[in-house]
Amino acid sequence: MIIGCALFMELLDSTAVLTALAQIAEDFGESSVHMNLVVSLYLLAVAMFIPISGWLAERHGPRRVFVLAILLFMASSLACAASSSLLQLSLARFCQGMAGAMMVPVGQVILLRWTRKADLLRAMAFLTMPALLGPVVGPPLGGLLVTCLSWHWIFLINLPIGLLGILLILRHIPDYPGRQRQPLDLAGFLSSSLALACLVLAFESIGHGSLEWFWSCALLASGLLSGALYLRHARRRPSPLLDLSLLNIATFGIVLKGGMLFRLGSASLPFLLVLLFQVGFGLSALEAGLLTFAGGVGALLIKFISVPLVRRFGFRRILVCNAFLAGASIAVCALLREDSSALSIVLVLFAGGLSRSLQMSSMGALTYADIDTCQASKASTLSAMSVQLSMSLAVGIAALLLGLIQRLRAHETPSVGDIGLAMVLVSLLCMASGLCFRRLAGDSGTAVSR
Repeated sequence: MIIGCALFMELLDSTAVLTALAQIAEDFGESSVHMNLVVSLYLLAVAMFIPISGWLAERHGPRRVFVLAILLFMASSLACAASSSLLQLSLARFCQGMAGAMMVPVGQVILLRWTRKADLLRAMAFLTMPALLGPVVGPPLGGLLVTCLSWHWIFLINLPIGLLGILLILRHIPDYPGRQRQPLDLAGFLSSSLALACLVLAFESIGHGSLEWFWSCALLASGLLSGALYLRHARRRPSPLLDLSLLNIATFGIVLKGGMLFRLGSASLPFLLVLLFQVGFGLSALEAGLLTFAGGVGALLIKFISVPLVRRFGFRRILVCNAFLAGASIAVCALLREDSSALSIVLVLFAGGLSRSLQMSSMGALTYADIDTCQASKASTLSAMSVQLSMSLAVGIAALLLGLIQRLRAHETPSVGDIGLAMVLVSLLCMASGLCFRRLAGDSGTAVSR
């Protein structure tokens, strides 16, 4: 829970800031179009520095790197709040992204070293909670802070959370020493960082329409080319920065691929729900945020029964069957209408939160079921990279599908029916992930579900 709180701080900040962009633009005298730089630079920094996070944890010790990452996040949050221009805010957000890139994989390294295999499922159940609650709590909390106080408090709220996290880490988490004296693979770092940065920015620009198609395609091509160069480089090194040979471990490789497919569908839901509630139903940002909070409640409650469920049915059956249920819960959202009762909306979102949270917890534990402690840092880096790419690509896919539906139906703005059809299509991605999980052996993950 200590590590999860630090991750929650990062995810809360990254979603809450979206609600403040309009007020920040007004205070700085900038066009709202230019404010996309605040989001893009954060994503750029996260993508650039994820590849090096595992190496830093092994070199200097995970607890030390994790504490330094929180300190950098706090300092950059203070710099964000003190910014008086778009340039200052953008640079501070880039530093926030650097810190955020270290938190997720390094936090997982600590968890893998600290937790016995038999307790990994329970630990992952609580570690994945921030990934589900952050995007849900962030928008309504951000709207509340902006409305009642000012946009500065979106960043200042990180200071007490970060300070508490550091105190708890220093008190309760062992100081595992650095074990690796291998020099940094600089060529691998540069090529992998460039590939991730270009791909994430390409997907982000496609999803939000922040760049013309030519530049989005140029970023995509650059990312693919840099990725190909990294693959060529990695084959020639005995110990590459991103060790793709880990994909040969059955549980790790299957869950990583199936998890990416599942997140392509599930991570697009918040984007589509915002459009449905605000554009389709005409609700305010705060009203829409309070409705989506029901999904967060469901995500929280399932954590207390996820371990008995996996022990009863096994990882393979849970992941295969629940992939279909999670996809169905997204498709059911397409049936919601403006005259739907608040209770029916809450129940649908609550059920969806239960299903997606169970899937995330199960995938998180099974990912590392057959990973040795000495492989933890490289495995967590590779996992964080796949999550970052799939989360970025998810919004791009949802936006592309919605735009295509609008053009086919000759609608200038998306209607409730257009958004609903897009939800049905992305739900198929969640269901398709079940085909990947079917390749798991029946006894997969027994070491972490006893």
